[in-house]
Amino acid sequence: MAYQVLARKWRPSNFTQLVGQEHVSQSLIHALQHDRLHHAYLFTGTRGVGKTTVARILAKAINCENLQDSNPCGVCPVCLDFEQGRFMDLIEVDAASRTKVEDTRELLDNAQYAPSQGRYKVYLIDEVHMLSGHSFNALLKTLEEPPPHVKFLLATTDPHKIPVTVLSRCLQFNLKRLLPDQIDKQMCFILGQENINFEPAAIKLLARAADGSMRDGLSLLDQAIVYGSGSVTLSDVAAMLGTVAQQPIDDILQALAAQDANRVLAKIAEVAELTPDFADILQQMLRVLHRVALLQQLPDFVDHEFDQALLADLAQSLVPEDVQLFYQIGLIGQRDLDLAPDPRSGFEMVVLRMLTFRPQTAEPLASREPQPAIAVKAKPNPVAALPAKIQSQPVTTAPAAVIEHEETIPEAAVIEQGGKPDNWNAIIAALKIGGRTRELANNCVLDTIDDKVCHLLIDPSFQRVGNIAEERLRDALQKYYGKPLKLQITPQTSNEMTPALEIQKAREDKQQAAVDAINTDPNIEALKENFDARIMPGSIEPIN
Repeated sequence: MAYQVLARKWRPSNFTQLVGQEHVSQSLIHALQHDRLHHAYLFTGTRGVGKTTVARILAKAINCENLQDSNPCGVCPVCLDFEQGRFMDLIEVDAASRTKVEDTRELLDNAQYAPSQGRYKVYLIDEVHMLSGHSFNALLKTLEEPPPHVKFLLATTDPHKIPVTVLSRCLQFNLKRLLPDQIDKQMCFILGQENINFEPAAIKLLARAADGSMRDGLSLLDQAIVYGSGSVTLSDVAAMLGTVAQQPIDDILQALAAQDANRVLAKIAEVAELTPDFADILQQMLRVLHRVALLQQLPDFVDHEFDQALLADLAQSLVPEDVQLFYQIGLIGQRDLDLAPDPRSGFEMVVLRMLTFRPQTAEPLASREPQPAIAVKAKPNPVAALPAKIQSQPVTTAPAAVIEHEETIPEAAVIEQGGKPDNWNAIIAALKIGGRTRELANNCVLDTIDDKVCHLLIDPSFQRVGNIAEERLRDALQKYYGKPLKLQITPQTSNEMTPALEIQKAREDKQQAAVDAINTDPNIEALKENFDARIMPGSIEPIN
């Protein structure tokens, strides 16, 4: 018997065998159970995710003589004819090769006749978006008023090219790209059934290379089996795909974290001797940076695919801003890599860009110090641009409205002997929280805090922002103090102002100071007197 490729041999024959498309299979199973079948289904999704496979299973199920838990039985005459390609009531068409309106009309001419073998006559049209406009018009009439014994199953990778008049008459199911873990698990299962030796790390590499497509993944697996003479090893798969081992990626990232350009370029030169795919190396770097960013935000995050010690080391040696910068530069560099004179020089420029644009003042996350309270600088007074008569007027110092300052919360400078802030404003600044969590904290005042409990009073008029924000605030407090503190938040009016109210009051005071400074400034008075100038209401804003 001729060899059958894995993608065909292990093609699912019922809904239970489908991988990663539970949202589709469950809906179709329920439709079969309750006899609520639509006359037209449209399956969309990228290549190799199972569009045509799902359509064939559904076509078999609606004609099967003995459904087993809404799955085709596989043993009745209808199922056997389906498997052997002899079921006459399945009309399967590749629209890419039959785009003309004459082809569509010829196809639909027999729709009025009853099925000869099964319960329904099924039209399965693959790549339906390739039909011409006239072909869609011919199909639309039958879709609007189909005979009761006809079902249409359409599949496409590009639903945007299908007229809305056709879309509106179909039940649409979007099949998802498969996750690497799902492809990995299926590959391991198939290799176990085929009695083929393999290394798990090699399968993980193949699953990532499949790029969400099970069919592509199984085709690569076939290629790897042949390449490895009947076994699948990491070294063979890496050589076949043109990828390098994880260690050089780790070394390059650690050199980047240390800002060691010589070490970075030396490692790239070492890797270049293996004639690698530099686009793949850059992609692997992005995947590691993604995991580092997750670990920095979620300290309990665990990813068994990567060395947890390496991720922890990078998370400590890189500040989050650097991780985001490296990721963005790498992402853009991946797009521009093909434009470089050669892949190696393009990759080197991406890495050098990461070093060049990294702020020189960046410090590791663990060693970052609190910022100074306020730094103030005055802008030059713009009086020199006024007419001579106005310039002769007495000139005062620059008004408050033109003072720039870089500010943190003023109370951040108040520190206890032990090195921890002793008021709520400063604690919030030290926690480095944001979003809804900071909004919650800003609307509270600190009542008491000890080794066991942090008790906050929240403004009763403030609408609570949910349990997630409270959990994140508790976690931030526990991490900051290094103790398993409990967090209690009680709605109660306090004599103290919440940080939110203080910020609002400071903003209002600053605005009033700017208005007063403008209204009393002699230069403004001179403009009013000599040019009949006036201040537009609402135009005065303090400069931050």
